[in-house]
Amino acid sequence: MTTFRLDETDWRILRELQANGRITNVELARRVGISAPPCLRRMRALEESGIIEGYHALISQKALDYEVCAFAMVGLSGQSEQDLRTFEEQVRSWDIVRECHMLSGEIDFILKCVARDLEAFQDFIINDLTAAKNVDSVKTSLVIRRSKYELGPPLPAVAEQS
Repeated sequence: MTTFRLDETDWRILRELQANGRITNVELARRVGISAPPCLRRMRALEESGIIEGYHALISQKALDYEVCAFAMVGLSGQSEQDLRTFEEQVRSWDIVRECHMLSGEIDFILKCVARDLEAFQDFIINDLTAAKNVDSVKTSLVIRRSKYELGPPLPAVAEQS
């Protein structure tokens, strides 16, 4: 898909940035075994190529009193392209929905929802999601605990610098 050719140094840069996007260029260069100026040039090239899409702060839900994380599996009554786009547009307006994925199979969409409490989540399900045009069915599952959380795609291991 990408025409950008990655070498081992690029993969090292990506692995380090995926683990800590706030690392300084000097520390990143040290960890990947090159000097700071070429490290910065490589980072900029990775950004310009679209391989690095951006940098974000990982904010604690619990620290901000968001106690509920749940998934809503949504079936639509119609699956025309217009129906799908209309639903996706509606989803973008709901702050409680943090991720939306269109699926193949029995379920049309899965929504990751984050709410302050169970009542807020229930209100969203009843007043917004099930009331939305073209929504035929909704099944929900509350998250008990998160066992794994990895950002971005899996990156290949590369040989360590000596």
